[in-house]
Amino acid sequence: MNKPEVLSPAGDRESFLTALRYGADAVYLAGKNFGMRTASKNFSAEELKLACEKAHQLKKKVYLTCNTLPRNADLPQMPDFLRQAEAYGVDAFIIADLGVFEMAKRYAPSVERHISTQGGIINYESALAWYQLGAKRVVLAREMRLEEIAELRSRIPDALEIECFVHGAMCVSFSGRCLISSFMTGRDANRGDCAQPCRWKYHLVEENRPGEFFPVEENEKGTYLYNSRDLCMIEHIPALVKAGVNSLKIEGRAKTYYYTAVTTNAYRHAVDEYFDHRDDPTYRLSPWIREELEKISHRAYSTGFFFGEPGQETESGGYIRHYNAVAVCEESLSDTVAVITQRNKFLVGDTLDILPPDGFSYEVKCLRLTNEEGEEVPSAPHPMQKLWITADRRIPKGSVIRKRNDI
Repeated sequence: MNKPEVLSPAGDRESFLTALRYGADAVYLAGKNFGMRTASKNFSAEELKLACEKAHQLKKKVYLTCNTLPRNADLPQMPDFLRQAEAYGVDAFIIADLGVFEMAKRYAPSVERHISTQGGIINYESALAWYQLGAKRVVLAREMRLEEIAELRSRIPDALEIECFVHGAMCVSFSGRCLISSFMTGRDANRGDCAQPCRWKYHLVEENRPGEFFPVEENEKGTYLYNSRDLCMIEHIPALVKAGVNSLKIEGRAKTYYYTAVTTNAYRHAVDEYFDHRDDPTYRLSPWIREELEKISHRAYSTGFFFGEPGQETESGGYIRHYNAVAVCEESLSDTVAVITQRNKFLVGDTLDILPPDGFSYEVKCLRLTNEEGEEVPSAPHPMQKLWITADRRIPKGSVIRKRNDI
């Protein structure tokens, strides 16, 4: 049983650096074209080059998403896109389209090819077919059960790696292939531009009563029949490892650096802890690791399809938010003083929760704030303001600073 890779998302440079700092083995991201998250900032050519250099300095990997389903008009741009990515040192392409797969072989032959979950791989014959064409890894369809994954693993070569999503938002379409957004808004979900109409509220209208809306509902707020719960497999790392999964993938390229920090930190510790105790039949995940995942914005959690049908979220279409990120520590000057960059408002006297890059969270009290002019201030109200914080405990460099918002 080899230790699986922790694979984290990055929609921009800050999330990328955060993923590396909090223990990701690899990061997946998109360039300005051909990625499935057009809402993210994504990476320019120069940013992609620098990302590869930084990752390789730390012996980490960068996977570039090329997983849209391109139209004819998109294809002339593809050769240069692939060649450039190869020159910059991208470790793998994540690909959904067979034509793009063949182009990647032709124009960037040294780069590994991973088959996206968009490919809908749900059986070993499909995985074998991609392997014979030259794929190094398959990202399995999210609809597979753990027992099916174990069987697939037993019927494919060891050289073909398996990657599975283990955390984050789930789509109600099959392996992300959906037409609802295209029908309703003209935004193509299969080219990274989904408007997420499956998350909207819906009501019925009777043809003889125009203007009268009748809710299709589970409660008085409307219907949430399309709303899938978020995936969370943090307590099932042993089962994933035993099934033969090589890479644990965290969804979330459209999410914030804070989400990346918390999820990467949790799965990094969960994997390492299990491998430190895997010979102990009584091993259970440390509670603090699971509790960390309650500190990010999320929908109700489930284990997806790994152990059967996950069910839908019928009570609320919204997010659960207990904490907000309020700052990032840029420099730790002493046991009590640190330089921070503000992200959300907080006050002198507040109790803050610190998530360091190499440990578990703890609380500090904000005793004093000083601005760049050396003036004491009662609060941090300005986004991206540089401040000096005095606290009753040390705040390590790179830490995410957050505050509970429901007390």
